[in-house]
Amino acid sequence: MNVEVQSHNQSPISRRRALQLTGASVAAATLAAPLAPAFSQDGGAWDKVFPKSDRVDHQKVTFKNRYGIALVGDLYLPKDRASRRLPALAVGGPFGAVKEQSSGLYAQTMAERGFVTLAFDPSYTGESGGKPRNIASPDINTEDFSAVVDYIGRHTAVDRERIGVIGICGWGGMALNAVAVDKRVKAVAVSTMYDMSRLMSKGYNDSVTLEQRTQTLEQLNRQRWEDAEKGTPAYGPPTNELKGGEPKFLVDYHDYYKTPRGFHPRAVNSNASWSVTTPLSFMNMPLLTYIKEISPRPVLLIHGEKAHSRYFSETAYAAAAEPRELMIIPGASHTDLYDRVDVIPFDKLTSFFTRHLAEGRQ
Repeated sequence: MNVEVQSHNQSPISRRRALQLTGASVAAATLAAPLAPAFSQDGGAWDKVFPKSDRVDHQKVTFKNRYGIALVGDLYLPKDRASRRLPALAVGGPFGAVKEQSSGLYAQTMAERGFVTLAFDPSYTGESGGKPRNIASPDINTEDFSAVVDYIGRHTAVDRERIGVIGICGWGGMALNAVAVDKRVKAVAVSTMYDMSRLMSKGYNDSVTLEQRTQTLEQLNRQRWEDAEKGTPAYGPPTNELKGGEPKFLVDYHDYYKTPRGFHPRAVNSNASWSVTTPLSFMNMPLLTYIKEISPRPVLLIHGEKAHSRYFSETAYAAAAEPRELMIIPGASHTDLYDRVDVIPFDKLTSFFTRHLAEGRQ
């Protein structure tokens, strides 16, 4: 067991009891008209929210998941790779983001450090396929990670016996779920992880009562009648808009998704929203049911000391089997681990995957 804290002055973060976001309220807070997918088969003009590295090669790639949905990803390869077969990483997240944002930054940075990496747009979002748009699914989005493994494991630059996964924010929970069932993956790291099934079914800090959950399900199922009659899902007001008085973590989301720091027109959280009924499948399909089955493969959980979401990683760590590590970053908020390169522990990620994806290790 390994719990790593980079400070001896850690204090518990306060829990906002007043925030009892159910699945419906999460959806209601993140709704707007969706964008159609835009398929591009080459690298094209640099459209990321982070600078392009001159130490890696970049390529836009397209492949299909097990359900036949076309996924679009950004493949990053170290320029000094020569003819070697390298370890590889599938990188996804955050929930409502696109590959041009946080996952692309992680992927490019890890490619600079010697890994072949692929950041992808999940099904129904970004440049990936699937209709209607801006739908999330605990099953299909778990499958998306395995589809990346399918693709990257067949690349000529990759040693398919040395594949790892990085999941960020809401795709951290998806990543853990995928690795539990996909034994081809040899190691997994999650950063500022959200368990979206827990959040949507129980609210923040598990504060939703059975009565509130029942009311939410009744509301969502009434919405299904309306969607069925219209033939299209309902969407609502834009996500991450501020009216004043919001908790700090919502202000932090706005600061990343709605400003030049991280805005991207294809991101649900920047310029669109989820369908109203997106929470339904999350509310009775817990993502981390089989987290123990990741063992004996290693799990690394990274979270900010001051993140409102820190308890997700703490309870996932408690539920996981050895070998497992929990790394708490002093002073860091949830979104600091999206793009603050001086805060994200890339050295730790590098050493973790170098050790556990070592050549000849099974």
